Amino acid sequence: MSQPKIDIYTKFGCGYCFRAKQLLDGRNAQYNEFDITMGGAKRDEMLERAPGARTVPQIFIGDTHVGGSDELAALDRDGKLDALLAG
Repeated sequence: MSQPKIDIYTKFGCGYCFRAKQLLDGRNAQYNEFDITMGGAKRDEMLERAPGARTVPQIFIGDTHVGGSDELAALDRDGKLDALLAG
């Protein structure tokens, strides 16, 4: 089974974004990173996918909106991240 598509919306200089990417990198997870520092179409896309989200990162694994860095870390602590990454 192939890894589900992972999208992460980030901003320049964001420590939480760095932490989330570091966790995904540690799992050798391939992801699409969208820098929304300057706003634009990808920011609008993020807001459409995660209504009410105003912070970054916003992480999507497959059809699941994970949320931010803290939520990603909680999935890891609870032993649920690997299953989600496996599809």
